Amino acid sequence: MIAADLIKGIIVGFLIAAPVGPIGVLCIRRTVSRGQFFGFVSGLGAATADTLFGLAAALGLGAFTTFLVVHRQGFQLAAGVILVVLGLRMLCSTPARSLRDSTVKGHGGAYFSTLGLTLANPMTILSFAGIFAGFGVVTGGSDFAAATLVLGVFIGSASWWLILSALAGWLVSRMQEGGLHRINQIGGAAIFLFGLWNLGKAAYPALR
Repeated sequence: MIAADLIKGIIVGFLIAAPVGPIGVLCIRRTVSRGQFFGFVSGLGAATADTLFGLAAALGLGAFTTFLVVHRQGFQLAAGVILVVLGLRMLCSTPARSLRDSTVKGHGGAYFSTLGLTLANPMTILSFAGIFAGFGVVTGGSDFAAATLVLGVFIGSASWWLILSALAGWLVSRMQEGGLHRINQIGGAAIFLFGLWNLGKAAYPALR
């Protein structure tokens, strides 16, 4: 039973993390500019947020889920503004500056920035609840079962970020500086558009 819960958690964590959204683009960009480990640490921030959402879903914390859903517009607005600013900074940077990535200072900044951005998408908790139901996971069960499941979520999510940063690092090792700058520009445009999308969802709920 413990092994089954762990495996289910790993699968769920990987599935939640795998779609490449703004955090994935940011992780790739940071790997390009600061190295594979820096990109992986950025991904760990997102994995931690996924784990917290998974914990809330596994324990059946209805009041917490309701709070997040009710205030989702505020979270989306904050995330949208941050992503738009990040995207514009990346687009406006010179080739030399874009490869240094001065948007965060140190590994702590990389970790907490993606943790905050991922937590700003509270609808993720509903994704966990839906996938748990699909896997036949009963929420609100024992604390030990929930802990095992959530440990699996962290392992699965962290595994995805390890794979993504490794692939990005492999790509970087085979590209010239001009190509790396183009990746930075594409990433900046993508993050900017993700930010606009979040702002649009906050302003017009019908876009959800």
